[in-house]
Amino acid sequence: MTTHTSREATPEELARIAEFNRTEASFPDSLTLNQLIESQFAQHPSRIGVICDHDTVFGTPRLTNAQVNAKANQLAHRLRAEGVGQGHIVALMVERSFAMAIGILGIIKAGAAYLPLPADNPPERTQYMLKDGGVAVLLVHGKTAGRAAFAGTIIDLDDPSLYRGPEENPALVNRPDDLAYVIYTSGSTGRPKGVMIEHRAVVNRLHWMQRMYPLGERDVILQKTPYYFDVSVWELFWWAIEGAKLCFLPPGGERNPLVIVGQIAAHEVSVLHFVPSMLSVFVDYLDGRSDAAIARLQSVRRVFASGEALASSHVKKFNEVWGTRTGARLTNLYGPTEATVDVSYFDCPAHNDFQIVPIGRPIDNIRLYVIQNGRQVGIGENGELCIAGVGLARGYLNNPAMTAERFTDSPVNPGERIYRTGDVARWLPDGNIEYLGREDHQVKIRGLRIELGEIENTLRGCPGIVDCVAVVRRYSESVVLIIAYVVSKDEPDPAQLRSFLKRSLPDYMVPNHFERIPEMPLTPSGKADRRALPEPRLQAT
Repeated sequence: MTTHTSREATPEELARIAEFNRTEASFPDSLTLNQLIESQFAQHPSRIGVICDHDTVFGTPRLTNAQVNAKANQLAHRLRAEGVGQGHIVALMVERSFAMAIGILGIIKAGAAYLPLPADNPPERTQYMLKDGGVAVLLVHGKTAGRAAFAGTIIDLDDPSLYRGPEENPALVNRPDDLAYVIYTSGSTGRPKGVMIEHRAVVNRLHWMQRMYPLGERDVILQKTPYYFDVSVWELFWWAIEGAKLCFLPPGGERNPLVIVGQIAAHEVSVLHFVPSMLSVFVDYLDGRSDAAIARLQSVRRVFASGEALASSHVKKFNEVWGTRTGARLTNLYGPTEATVDVSYFDCPAHNDFQIVPIGRPIDNIRLYVIQNGRQVGIGENGELCIAGVGLARGYLNNPAMTAERFTDSPVNPGERIYRTGDVARWLPDGNIEYLGREDHQVKIRGLRIELGEIENTLRGCPGIVDCVAVVRRYSESVVLIIAYVVSKDEPDPAQLRSFLKRSLPDYMVPNHFERIPEMPLTPSGKADRRALPEPRLQAT
């Protein structure tokens, strides 16, 4: 738990915290995602549903709700014919395209859960996920066909013959407690963990978002988050449940402010998401531009930020450069993959008279606790943030030990299941929560969750490496480096180390710099003393 002892909550404080957690709200808990989507599509079949300028496979940059539904149904019937059904997991490896929308909806309609695979994953990591997920069917499209060695059935979503089958909605086989998706996160043991999320949890999360930030027919969501990062879940489903539109950003466009501005202007995007570090880059791009240039963003009503800590400097710059000139508002969201995308929200002030940016209050049907030594701590005191409620994942796929470690019985409310986040936080007197950092060695870089332990465990398997420790050094808003300190028999070759790591780690987890040290500094308890590590000699790379 946290390093210093925090004061236990008084009875009066416990009553106030219970009031902060009074989040009970009705939602369509008897319905699945596919039922909600099919109902909306049936009401408005001729509305434009999905926009994808860069995808020419259907000869049009726009598909109506009816067209999306028919193609997803044709895929679902094909999947059923392949034996896919309730409780199964179907993987897909696609870039942002019509295939992404059709593939995910088709898997859900077939009764299965979808497992998104990064197209640039190392083959070994992809193989592990396919095997761990018990995947028998993999969906690809033109850009990704042939990237995965897979002995099961591969279906190409760009193949015209796929779209000749029956177009009617397949018979419903799902219940709200069936799995909707499995997303893998970095694992401290050296293996990624598959987080299992059920329909009911997603429906609650989307229903809350619609209640707080209602979408209408004219709204357009920009899909720019990698689909193996769980923020993509609300981007990919919210529009379809509420009758709005989805616009796919071209692959790689998330790193190019000019492309983002172009898509916003061309399709009147009204809602989009940024990881805070990328929001900073985008706002820096806008800074100093003319009113006419900023007017191209006039359609944006709401910007959501999550995936990293949102600093007050981010919000102030957003307000100065963007918000005050167009009326766009910024909302800070917080939540781990294990609790269905987000569990708290904070609408950032439009005026710059504030010091901190909290992660906010719990969303509908979620309860938050700040716990130390099995007790709730007082308001303003530090502890581990723990989550209870509808959003909790079923657990980690095929990993009962890790599930039991992180998803436990609540020490403060026996009989209630909680998820231990490992995040340090505190209640503020107004009922918001402030995020204070991590207890362990998990970090986030540009919104991607990285367990430093996974890097270390992989690196220790490299010939010649005696010991190692990985740390993150933040040199500026946009320069964040992973540094690996290694104890080795001989002077290590960084190119060889990178090559070794890339066999099983994605590029974003491969250290930027390797620093050889004669021996590992240790704390009195025998653990690696990260504070005693020398400053890396970056000029030597």
